[in-house]
Amino acid sequence: MSKVKENREQFVSNCRHLGLKILATTYNEIIDRANRETTGYFDFINGIIQMEAGARQQRRTQYLLKQSRLPQPYKMLEDFDFDFQPKLNRKMIMDFAGMGFMEQKKSILFIGDCGTGKSHLTQSLGFKACQGGYRAYYTTCSDLINDLNAGVYEKTLDKRIRKYINPDLLLIDEMGHDRLELQVVKEAHLLFKVIDQRYNSNKSMIFTTNIEEADWPEFLGDPISTAAILDRVFHRSVIVRIKGPSYRKYQGELLQKEYAEK
Repeated sequence: MSKVKENREQFVSNCRHLGLKILATTYNEIIDRANRETTGYFDFINGIIQMEAGARQQRRTQYLLKQSRLPQPYKMLEDFDFDFQPKLNRKMIMDFAGMGFMEQKKSILFIGDCGTGKSHLTQSLGFKACQGGYRAYYTTCSDLINDLNAGVYEKTLDKRIRKYINPDLLLIDEMGHDRLELQVVKEAHLLFKVIDQRYNSNKSMIFTTNIEEADWPEFLGDPISTAAILDRVFHRSVIVRIKGPSYRKYQGELLQKEYAEK
C-alpha cells in the first residue's frame, strides 16, 4: 500500500471516529474546491465546520422527529391557510413558532370546532420544536389514556408515564373527542397524573379541544380530577380560540363542485 493511500485511509478513519461524516466522504471535493477558489486557511476550516454542524443538526432533527411520533406527512406552519381563518392572530402563532412560550414555561390551549386547524397548528409547532432541538412527543388524548390503562393492568404505569413526562414539549390532541370512563380505573385521574407531573416540572404542553371549560366535567367524568386538571391547564396556558369555518368541509365542497362541473 502506498504512503498516500495509507494516509488517506487513516484520514477517513479519523474523521469517522470524530463523527465528521461529511468530511470523511467528501474531502476530495472540498480540497478541490478550496484549490479552485484559493480559499484562506480560516475560511477553509470554517467552511468544513459549518458543513459538519449543519449535517449534524439535520441528523439531530430527524432523530427528534422520529421520536416525537408526529403524524406523517408532517404539518408545516408555512402551509397553514391564515386567510381562511382571518380572526386568528397570526403574529401570536408565529411568536409561538419561536418557542418563546417554552422558555417562559407556558402552555397553549387551542379551542375550536372540528376542522378549524387546531391539530395542524399543534403538529406544526411540534415540528418547529424538533427543529429547534427540543424533544417533543405527540399523542391524542384517547391514545394516551389507552396506553396508561394498559400500564395499569400490566403494572408498567410508572414507565409509561415517564414517556409523557420526559419530553420538553407534550402535545395532547383531541381532548374531548371521547368521554373518559369511570370504570375500574378513573381515566381522568390517569390524565391528571401526566398533566400534574409536567405542571410541577414546569414543562410546556399544547392541548387541542372542541369543548369549552364549562363542558369539561362531562368529558372528564370525575369531578375531583376535573377541577384539578382545569386548574393546571388554564393556569399557565395561553388560550387560543379559533372561531371560523371547517377547512375540511370547505375542501370537500370544492371537490364536489369540481366534479359537478365535469
